[in-house]
Amino acid sequence: MAARAETAPARSLDDAVAVALADLRALSTDHDRANLARFAITAPQAFGVSMANLQKLAKPLGRDHALAAALWATGWYEARMLASLIDEPGRVTPEQMDAWRADFDNWAICDTVCFKLFDQAPHAFDKVAAWAALNDEFGKRAAFALLACLAVHGRGDGDAPFLDGLALIERAAGDDRNFVKKGVSWALRAIGGKRSPVLRAVARELAQRLAASPNAAARWVGKDALRDFTKADRRRTSAVAQQKGT
Repeated sequence: MAARAETAPARSLDDAVAVALADLRALSTDHDRANLARFAITAPQAFGVSMANLQKLAKPLGRDHALAAALWATGWYEARMLASLIDEPGRVTPEQMDAWRADFDNWAICDTVCFKLFDQAPHAFDKVAAWAALNDEFGKRAAFALLACLAVHGRGDGDAPFLDGLALIERAAGDDRNFVKKGVSWALRAIGGKRSPVLRAVARELAQRLAASPNAAARWVGKDALRDFTKADRRRTSAVAQQKGT
């Protein structure tokens, strides 16, 4: 009788985390570490790994909720970025969203988690409203980064939640903290550029109102959005003209 082949023992979660951290360390470069400061990314625990290499590392890992949680718990910046790439959106709970959001300490982790994971979670819109009421800079940015990602990625939730989002944008537009006002502008530009004709019209009216505000931060948000809308209109006009000319 032929001997039965032995199967390799399943790798433990601790082993998987150790391998991932070793891979991140091996992929780190001085150039990518310098880029953190260059792009105003404050990350006390960081290897210095490019997003391109993070995506390559994530691909063979697939989707793994348990490993994502374990990687997040290490506190390493790139491990947390990797966690956002491999977590399973359907298993993300409101509690997890709040816990991870409380750990946001720079714009890059905030935006990447919202863009790659949170906007696919079942409770995403609930968190927009909840986080918009927060006072910490990256917590509040998370509300508007998440709203922008929901608009960009075309969630089919109709106009109502985005109209609510525009009201939140108007209330937050006077916050002059750099990463908040940039998040607010991103959300306004995303809704005004990617959603329905009704939402585009309301977003543009809001941008004009904000651009005329006596508040400097609100005025900046409005003008930033109007510049983006003007560029988008020119691109559309050019595309239509090219189609007519063919």
